[in-house]
Amino acid sequence: MSLQQEIIRELGVKPQIDVQEEIRSRVDFLKQYVKSAGVSGLLIAISGGIDSAVAAGLCKIATDELTKESGKEYKTVGVFQPYGTQEDIHDSYATAEAFNLKYRMETNIEETVNEIALEVEFSLKNAGDSRHMSKEGKGNVKARTRMVVQYAIAFEMNLLVVGTDHASEAITGFFTKWGDGAVDITPLSSLNKRQVRALAAELGVPDSVLHKAPTAGLWEGQTDEKELGVSYEDNSDYLEGKEINPAAAEKLEKHYMKTRHKRGRIPGI
Repeated sequence: MSLQQEIIRELGVKPQIDVQEEIRSRVDFLKQYVKSAGVSGLLIAISGGIDSAVAAGLCKIATDELTKESGKEYKTVGVFQPYGTQEDIHDSYATAEAFNLKYRMETNIEETVNEIALEVEFSLKNAGDSRHMSKEGKGNVKARTRMVVQYAIAFEMNLLVVGTDHASEAITGFFTKWGDGAVDITPLSSLNKRQVRALAAELGVPDSVLHKAPTAGLWEGQTDEKELGVSYEDNSDYLEGKEINPAAAEKLEKHYMKTRHKRGRIPGI
């Protein structure tokens, strides 16, 4: 078995999908998990990007159906988490409007993240390393702070935290360990980016979200493809078992091998 075949098998990506069938199976998955967990619904952080928009749409269908079937209210709670001023936060609100999310809240993480950064820099100074945190390090703090807040809200409201990671991010390890990778349930995990886009179009994700450049939003000017050095087209082709440019395939496989620790169980003895 080639490394490409091994990766595809591990991540569970199909070479082609029936979009409506995928939506149905993922909604049913969410419904069953909510019922078995005995919770009151789902919490989804809506970043303004396509992945969280698709997850939000699936969550809302699931909780609406559970409410109708049981006669008891199940919630999808949308959380917006800007760091200071977020230029595209209107896309987060547009997503919430598109799916008629009744429950939504905004939690600005700027002050908390800056306090953590100051503590880290103070500690570094005491260790003889006087410098500001790197943008990458502070980006990880942002992702982890967002998740701390999400879990605090979810605990108080008896909700499950929903993740937005998918196979095109998993192959490259393009998520923050114990940040956006630390969730209760991931309804997009076996889809590649192209397939996520197909679900987005079917679900009615706003055009402004559907066509924007993918970004984790951890620092100004950051985009996924620029940071990884591989297009999502090549990424998706690779995960569908197609032959791609050898240089792009090599980059993807290097990312995959380097980030295995993010996908595996915590090692112990």
